[in-house]
Amino acid sequence: MIESRISHLAYAPEIASAMLQRQQAGAIVAAREQLVDGAVGMVEMALERLEKEGIVDLDPERKAAMVSNLLVVLCGDKATQPVVNAGTLHN
Repeated sequence: MIESRISHLAYAPEIASAMLQRQQAGAIVAAREQLVDGAVGMVEMALERLEKEGIVDLDPERKAAMVSNLLVVLCGDKATQPVVNAGTLHN
């Protein structure tokens, strides 16, 4: 009986590159999912706390704006720049 074993397996460079890209994309998607889950939880906690402590009473439109802004800040991969609102949201 003759026995043989594969000691080294190499893919063509273009196949190896495509496999690595796919693996990296999967890792990025998984990381983003976790980031979004955490951000949504933080937004929920913020809204609950603001309501519970009576800090601010938000109508649905302002609540939606706040949720949108918080999600952009929490999920963004770039540093945020503060914006000072010199007027009112509603005229």
